[in-house]
Amino acid sequence: MSVAPAPVETAIAELRRRLGDRLSTSDSVRDLHSHDESWHAPHRPDAVVFPDSTEEVATVVQVCAAYGVPVVAYGTGTALEGGVIPEHGGVVVSLQRLDRVLRVSAEDLDATVQAGVTHQTLNAQLRDLGLFFPIDPGADCSLGGMAATRASGTNAVRYGTMRESVLGLTVVLADGRIVRTARRARKSSAGYDLTRLFVGSEGTLGIITEVTVRLFGVPDTIAAAVCSFDSLAGAVNTVIRTIQLGVPIARVELLDDVQMDAVNRYAGLTHPVQDTLFLEFHGSASSVREDAALVQQIATELGGGAFAWASGHEERRALWAARHDAAYATKALRPGCGLWATDVCVPISRLAECILETKQDLRESFLVAPLIGHVGDGNFHLGLLVRRDDPREVAEAERLHDRLVRRALAMDGTCTGEHGVGTGKLRFLAAEHGEALNVMRAIKQALDPLGIMNPGKVLPP
Repeated sequence: MSVAPAPVETAIAELRRRLGDRLSTSDSVRDLHSHDESWHAPHRPDAVVFPDSTEEVATVVQVCAAYGVPVVAYGTGTALEGGVIPEHGGVVVSLQRLDRVLRVSAEDLDATVQAGVTHQTLNAQLRDLGLFFPIDPGADCSLGGMAATRASGTNAVRYGTMRESVLGLTVVLADGRIVRTARRARKSSAGYDLTRLFVGSEGTLGIITEVTVRLFGVPDTIAAAVCSFDSLAGAVNTVIRTIQLGVPIARVELLDDVQMDAVNRYAGLTHPVQDTLFLEFHGSASSVREDAALVQQIATELGGGAFAWASGHEERRALWAARHDAAYATKALRPGCGLWATDVCVPISRLAECILETKQDLRESFLVAPLIGHVGDGNFHLGLLVRRDDPREVAEAERLHDRLVRRALAMDGTCTGEHGVGTGKLRFLAAEHGEALNVMRAIKQALDPLGIMNPGKVLPP
């Protein structure tokens, strides 16, 4: 007697008939899509598909829904909390071929792109128009992935996060329907705000295939500086006072002494190995001078040294490249170790307290863990360097991670400011959201009753 094929095998066979060689079950392709940049363990999907359009994504989802097969959307794989790891197998939908900038309106300061377009690609096309898209997580992430994780980055203190930047989405729902969440008007009171529902949903409610985003004019003057401090408290309090005074600073990044040592070594820089701020000011020449002078005055009062300016384009590029390469610099401190990157965010008034208590934990620990953050909006990160095969190190990393998150929640903060929940922050959702978590589950049940969209993510069992 012959045995009927499993549902996933039947679904793969049907998808192969429709997509041909744009479906792969090879070990190498499945391995490539089994992980992201996070600490969390990889898991192979059963197949990977490469659709060319929103309509083909809808077809893939319809087939998977018919057989109850999990579907996981995959952009560039730069996520940091395991959000795209296909833990239940199934079909990974790679969005790399959805890579076109569909429309740019210089007059309306917006653009519509397919989900696979990266922020660097978009900015390359905007350069000649004197426009830019400011959300910059560091890695060259896809706009679809950035929307799905509600990403932010170094510019968020002035320009906001993806929550503020996304005007509308095209989304394929769990039954294959295609919906457009909003039109291009800058505001609307018509109906539920579906755009905000899908921004940050991490592929658990649908697959984002197109994104309409806000654009900004390139500032007349851009100036960046580095300022070293006698103490971590002085650096953090400089940021707090700057924000509370309403200085419209564009970027302000904190790197502790351990992180500065790593960055210096990796990028060939010679900054003092002290707690340090990287700052950037945007505006007219006069406003940049005034803002910088005020922040320099604040920093001086709190133990900061003179600003070391990076005013030319290449100097600024090198400075921010060093900041964005901080993860690689961190890994180089302990070759052979895994990097467990995590983040929290707290109200700005609690930032110094949260960072200083966390730093004390690190001083008392035997692990190496640089601290870095987009501190202008209360968000900071730890990079825990851990030998995966050493139970003592893994246990210590888990202890430090748990203390960090519990501390942030006790300060009315969040378990993740920008990385997303994925699987890495699942166990903290109940403590953060309480009864609201059941409302989220009801939304998930309504939109994905079969539970096929990125199962096991965002919502704990």
